[in-house]
Amino acid sequence: MTTSVADEKLGAEFQEYANDESVHDVALRKREAALVRKLDCFIAPVMMLLMLISYLDRGNIGFAATQGMAEDIGLKGSQLNTAVSVFYIFYILAEFPTSILVKRLQFNRVIPTITFCWGIVCLCTGFIRGFGALVVTRILLGFFEGCLFPSMTLFLCNWYKREELAVRVSYLFIASALSGAFGGLLAWAILYMDGVSGYPGWRWLYIIEGIITVIWAAICIFVVPKNYETAYFLNDEDKALMRQRAEHMEAYSGGSGHYGKKDIKEAATDVKSWLHGVIQIAAVTILYGFGTFLPIIIKNGFHYSTVQAQYLVIPVNLWGALVYAVGAFLSDRYQTRFYPLIICAPFGIAGYAICLAPVSAGVQYFATYLIATACFLCTGGNIAWLSGNCAPDGKRAASLGILLTLTNIGGVVAGQIYQTNAAPRFFLGHGWSLGCLAFAWCGWYII
Repeated sequence: MTTSVADEKLGAEFQEYANDESVHDVALRKREAALVRKLDCFIAPVMMLLMLISYLDRGNIGFAATQGMAEDIGLKGSQLNTAVSVFYIFYILAEFPTSILVKRLQFNRVIPTITFCWGIVCLCTGFIRGFGALVVTRILLGFFEGCLFPSMTLFLCNWYKREELAVRVSYLFIASALSGAFGGLLAWAILYMDGVSGYPGWRWLYIIEGIITVIWAAICIFVVPKNYETAYFLNDEDKALMRQRAEHMEAYSGGSGHYGKKDIKEAATDVKSWLHGVIQIAAVTILYGFGTFLPIIIKNGFHYSTVQAQYLVIPVNLWGALVYAVGAFLSDRYQTRFYPLIICAPFGIAGYAICLAPVSAGVQYFATYLIATACFLCTGGNIAWLSGNCAPDGKRAASLGILLTLTNIGGVVAGQIYQTNAAPRFFLGHGWSLGCLAFAWCGWYII
């Protein structure tokens, strides 16, 4: 079947779909469901692995710190916190221009290139000798990873309809939760490489994760398509259906990528962009503080050993991934972003309240599961809410750029609230996070 014939046939079917319920309507829905399943097999796994690797490479500083990195390279005072925060400053600087330019530069070029670059940076971190070198690698890592998330979010908007998007964006945050689990597992395993070739285990952590990233970047050259018109896994009928989906849902229509000042102005003057952005600052402060410092909190706050701290993060992050998957599914199923966020946030508030209380280490560890119930879902759900309510695609890109730029202010803050000398109670970190979650909870009622 030629492309033009496929277009004509599907156009007629979509017209009938708009006019009445018919046999063709049922058949078309089945074909569309089959297409979405195909996308979930070829597009979603690639994006999930990219996100997982990204969070592994940025979050391994917490695992490295529990394995003696600070002592080995002579970190003093709050230098570890500075290294965490500086990552997000350059992450912020990269996000907005990426969200505007990525489609013009083409997804299949941008995504493999930036993945390769931060993989090399991660690998080089395994050879640093002091605070200055650590800061330089964190700056470069922040810049290259800052190009990734807007690229992936807009890439998904290029393939999925609005009502399908929350679950697919949730894949990215499920991957971020899984990265904490895999990071803990990998850090625990690499502890046994301590001393191999004269390197401590934390250096091997960076080296191995960097090599994995570079390999995946090479694979992405072949598995990330430019757009659906050039996708290797779609036949002519699939591509025709993708065109019809794009036209009817005001999604991307094939790849010109020419955004105008009007799109940016509309996004900048839309109150929703800024409300969601401010809420996202609060949500991300929780997510990044929890994700980065959880191994340190478990070791220095709850008084577990280094080995225990590595593997105790695994079930907490797996629980967060499960909650997010269920919440995103229900959000799409019932077409609501509000209720999953409002229901889950109080669990996190309770978790931080428990961590602030003078209770046993076991009870405090249980509280981390309550926090995980909220932090992943609240962050990703807020993004999906804004993304699904912005059209056309130029305004969506600019709105996401604003939100993501504001978002990582929370990352800068998160790097400072869990000071290493504040152990074991971490009053500032837990108290600040509790306040951020309460603020976000109230903000969703306003929206």
